[in-house]
Amino acid sequence: MAVNSVNGFNAISPIVFDRNVPNTENKGLNFAEIFNNAINSVNDLQIQSKELTENLAVGRTDNIHEVLIAGEKAEVALQLTMQIRNKILDAYSEIMRMQI
Repeated sequence: MAVNSVNGFNAISPIVFDRNVPNTENKGLNFAEIFNNAINSVNDLQIQSKELTENLAVGRTDNIHEVLIAGEKAEVALQLTMQIRNKILDAYSEIMRMQI
């Protein structure tokens, strides 16, 4: 059984990092702004779900699928937010237990 050699490794070009990437540290949002925007987004989803549910109950809409999807989006977003909050509190507690 003949084994053919593998050729073509020299054809692979090395990875070149772009040194001209702009500095985004000063342009970006800080953690508080990012977290605030996320909380506002979750709140908007909750409000939208509530409005669609009220419209369904009153009879202004017949699209139950849209109402259920909006409700699930709001629930998943809230659960994710609560898990992130729990992780942040756990990390804070761990930092506070550290000895200097």
